[in-house]
Amino acid sequence: MYEGKYPKKRYKITLEFLKELLPENSKILDLGVENPFSEILKQSGYQVKNTSGEDLDEDFSSVQQSNAEVVTAFEIFEHLIAPYNILKEIKAKKLVASIPLQLWFAPAYQSKTDKWDRHYHEFESWQFDWLLEKSGWEIKRKMKFTNPVKKIGFRPFLRLFTKRYYLVYAERKI
Repeated sequence: MYEGKYPKKRYKITLEFLKELLPENSKILDLGVENPFSEILKQSGYQVKNTSGEDLDEDFSSVQQSNAEVVTAFEIFEHLIAPYNILKEIKAKKLVASIPLQLWFAPAYQSKTDKWDRHYHEFESWQFDWLLEKSGWEIKRKMKFTNPVKKIGFRPFLRLFTKRYYLVYAERKI
C-alpha cells in the first residue's frame, strides 16, 4: 500500500490517525487534487472526493456544495494566501488537517519550476491552532511527528528528530 517513492511513514501515521477517528465508509471531501494518499484512503474503505484544482483562496464552491461528513486537508493550507476564508466556508462538522511545521534550519519551501508548489505560510503549531479557533473550529486531537528522508546531509540529519508534521482533528464549534 505504501510502495515506491511516497512518504511511507507520513502516510501510515496519517491513516492510523484517521482510522481512530472516522469509521470506514465515511464521506470525505479531500482538499486538493486526487493524489496517492487519496487513493490509499479509498483502498481503506473511505468514500473520497477531491477538489478539482480550483484556487481555494478564491473559489469555495467545493466546500459549500459538499455533503461530506468530514473535510481533509493534507499539506494544503500552507499553500493558500488566506486559509481562514476556506476554513470558515466548510460545511462539514469535522476536519482533519496536516501541515508541515516551520523549521528553524530551513527556509520556506519554494519550487523553482512550479508556480503553485510554494509555501506561503509555514506555521508553528500555535499559529495553526489559532487559525482553526478563529475560523470556528475546536481542536479535539493533535499530534506532531517526524518524517525522515533517506539523504545524507545536515538537514536530513536534523529531520531524524525534528517534528516536521502537525496533524489535527477538529470539530465545528456549535
